[in-house]
Amino acid sequence: MNETPSSSDETILAITTPTGAGAESLTKAETWALAHFVDRLSWSELLAYAADNDEAFLIKQALDKLQDVLTRSGYATS
Repeated sequence: MNETPSSSDETILAITTPTGAGAESLTKAETWALAHFVDRLSWSELLAYAADNDEAFLIKQALDKLQDVLTRSGYATS
């Protein structure tokens, strides 16, 4: 881990819906945990939870985008 997660409740990452119907915030510790989780997921795990290969590829694309945003925000895990 690049940084020890803090117990701070400071909002680091905000997630909103396109319609503005809802929003959630992640703390620094939650954001680091998410970054590590996304980094550790394997293709076989994605295939196990996806309905089929097409869905697994879509999930992988979405996770790659999330990982890119996390990395550009300073949450690179490797």
